[in-house]
Amino acid sequence: MSDDQPISPTLPGHLIRRLHQLSTQIFAQRIKDAGSDLTPVQFAALDALAARPGIDQARLAEMIAKDRATIGGVVDRLEQKGLISREVSPEDKRARVVRLTPQGQATLSHLLPVVQELQRDILPGLSAAEYDQFLALVGKATRAAEAN
Repeated sequence: MSDDQPISPTLPGHLIRRLHQLSTQIFAQRIKDAGSDLTPVQFAALDALAARPGIDQARLAEMIAKDRATIGGVVDRLEQKGLISREVSPEDKRARVVRLTPQGQATLSHLLPVVQELQRDILPGLSAAEYDQFLALVGKATRAAEAN
């Protein structure tokens, strides 16, 4: 394929990447409209910490499928924003335990309905049945890829 030929729109990787770009744009705009500058990864971290308060950074990275280096930067930025706190784990002095601050909980509570509402908007044009089928198929493919 020459450099001037477009990538086939039937290639799954291309479509996944493009849908990710579009969904990230929608997320960013809705979050900005709600008065926040959180990224999707930062939001995922807050949501994970609400579900599992007091986990260490390594577990947080696993929960949101990010590597340890990336999660370190995410946690740094969330801590700078006053949304989380970190402290040395009482069980393992090498680990850092992470928790939502009251401001972090308030931010998550404010943004969660916004994020829930935009989920349908990142898949426009799908019927309710197609939306459910898409979720089932993407979930199946993700689980299979993670198992490899």
